[in-house]
Amino acid sequence: MFLTHLACSACDTEHDPAWLQNLCTKCQKPLLAKYDLKTISRKLTRQKLRARADSSLWRFRELLPLPQNVDPISLGEGGTPLLRADRFGDQLGLADLWIKDESVNPTQSFKARGMSVAVSMAKHLGATKLAVPSAGNAGSALAAYAARAGLEAHIFMPYDTPKLNVIECREFGARVQLIDGLITDCAAQIARRKTREEWFEMSTLKEPYRLEGKKTLGYELAEQLGWWLPDVILYPTGGGTGLI
Repeated sequence: MFLTHLACSACDTEHDPAWLQNLCTKCQKPLLAKYDLKTISRKLTRQKLRARADSSLWRFRELLPLPQNVDPISLGEGGTPLLRADRFGDQLGLADLWIKDESVNPTQSFKARGMSVAVSMAKHLGATKLAVPSAGNAGSALAAYAARAGLEAHIFMPYDTPKLNVIECREFGARVQLIDGLITDCAAQIARRKTREEWFEMSTLKEPYRLEGKKTLGYELAEQLGWWLPDVILYPTGGGTGLI
C-alpha cells in the first residue's frame, strides 16, 4: 500500500489511515489521502498500465488507498468509453469534442467510482453500517456497493427524490427513509443519529475515499487520450469531490 497518511485540507494535521476517519479531529474539515508518489512513479509506468487486463478503475491500484492484498468491493466500475462527438461538436463550433460516457458504470453514474473505493475502505477498516444523505445517484451507488460488501446501508432521501432511485435503493436491500425537507435535512438526521446507531457516515467530503474513486476519471481521460489532456473539461460536479 502506498497510502502514507490522511491530511486535513485546511490545517494539514495528519491522521492515521489505519482507522475509520470522517473529518479532521482538530478543525472538522475534509481529509485528503496522501501517497508515496516517488515510489509509485518507479513502480507504475504507462507500459505496465497498458499490459493490465483489468479495465476497471482498480487498474490504478497503486494510486488508490486499499492495501494491495485486500480484495476491492467492485462491480466493474470505471473503464468507461471516451466517445468522439463530431456532429455535436459541429453544432457547437468545436473541432475536437469528446464525451466520457459514465452512464455505463454499474449504477449508471460516476458516483459508482467513489462508492466502490469508499465502501472498500469502510469494510476493510471495520465498518458494518453505512449511512448517506442522497437525492438520487449517490444513494443508489451506496446501496449497490453495500449489498456487494454485505454491509447495511441507511439512505436518507428527500420526499421529492425520483421514485426510480428510491426503488433501486430498496431493491438493493438498503433501508431508505424519506424526509420532508432538503438533502441538508437528510444529512442532519444522520448527524443526530449516527453515534447511537453506529453508522459510518459516507456523505460527500465527510469521509476521505469517495474522492479517491472519482479521481480515476481523470486518470482514464489522460490514458485514453495518449497522456494528453483537453483544453477544457466539463464535469458533473455533484458535491464537488470530482473537481478536487
